[in-house]
Amino acid sequence: MLGYVVRRLLALVPVLLIVATVGFFLIYLTPGDPAAVMLGPDATQEDLANLRQLMGLDRPLLVQLARWYSRTLRGDLGYSIFLQRPVLQAIVERLEPTLLLTVLSLAIATAIGIPAGVVAAVRRNSWIDQASMGVALFGVSMPNFWLGLNLILIFSVWLGLLPVAGYVPVEQSLAGALRSLVLPAVTLGFSGSALIARMTRSSMLEVLGQDFIRTARAKGNAERRVVFRHALRNAMIPTVTVIGLAMGGLLAGAIVTETVFALPGVGRLVISSVLRRDYPVIQGVLMFIAAIYVLVNLLIDVLYVYLDPRVKYA
Repeated sequence: MLGYVVRRLLALVPVLLIVATVGFFLIYLTPGDPAAVMLGPDATQEDLANLRQLMGLDRPLLVQLARWYSRTLRGDLGYSIFLQRPVLQAIVERLEPTLLLTVLSLAIATAIGIPAGVVAAVRRNSWIDQASMGVALFGVSMPNFWLGLNLILIFSVWLGLLPVAGYVPVEQSLAGALRSLVLPAVTLGFSGSALIARMTRSSMLEVLGQDFIRTARAKGNAERRVVFRHALRNAMIPTVTVIGLAMGGLLAGAIVTETVFALPGVGRLVISSVLRRDYPVIQGVLMFIAAIYVLVNLLIDVLYVYLDPRVKYA
């Protein structure tokens, strides 16, 4: 197991290099000039040329890429053009609301998705099954920003129960931080729960039709024990895989959700950096999210061993 984990961690390096290279060229293919954005419409050509030279943007693209590789391999993600601080520091400063939002959203998605999928499978073709899958289809199809705006309208504007937008740091008030993240987490978690519910139902239906389930029932085990002890555990491997994929989707969805709820997280940092053409920040956040995504998938692979003893890693 340890050797497998080490090999997967080493495989992280080429994956990040590919992500970094593709992201680097895609970012530079987008129209716009950071120097022009910084200096404004009244800047002269000489001012623009001087600023491009100062930031190294006048050099050939491959030279810029090589310099960025060199800095990144030393753990330096660069310096933000507009924030005037290291990119890593800018990410760390905005990490708290994004991580809390992602964890809460995943908890909500799992808490809704797995029970809904189990109930739908056990009550197959009943009205509960149809209703659960109908809600799941609605959740998959619905844009996050639309749900977020409607939740703000109902729970903040009409009922006045929760804040419209903004974030209270944990160091000021844990309860305030959680209260400010309820609506964003529900917005993200509901769409994630739909995918988990559909996968859980599909896996449960497959497992419930197998011989060992019939054997468990023939031995006189209670239906609750058969479902939760024998069927659910064997159906969890594909569900856990989907939960891992949902983690990446929640990180990506946080970009839109943080903008809707004005949360000062990494998602808003990405949006503002794209609008300002702050290339170092965009590249740094891209690498950061890619690393988290790969590490989450590694964690999911390790969980397989504990869910299914037949899975062995050399």
